[in-house]
Amino acid sequence: MRVADKAHRFGWAFLLGGEINTMNRNAALTLIFALCVLGPALVMAATGFSSISALGRNPSAAPKILTAMMITLLFAEAVAIVAFLVVWQLFTP
Repeated sequence: MRVADKAHRFGWAFLLGGEINTMNRNAALTLIFALCVLGPALVMAATGFSSISALGRNPSAAPKILTAMMITLLFAEAVAIVAFLVVWQLFTP
């Protein structure tokens, strides 16, 4: 299945500028990859900041904070991996 068929099938042809050419395809792919990287990166930064702040306020709660932080980071990475796989599948020729 061609990229154009996939894009029109999912209603994402606007990302490709209406007509399919290599420049529009690469621009859309770069934009989507950037969003797939920036989203989890922001979650990880916020999680790190919050966990360090919480440990500074209450050092005895370290095991609970560590568990919550690890679960949050796990879900952020899972979302990033799923997004990369969706983009990979959508844009493979």
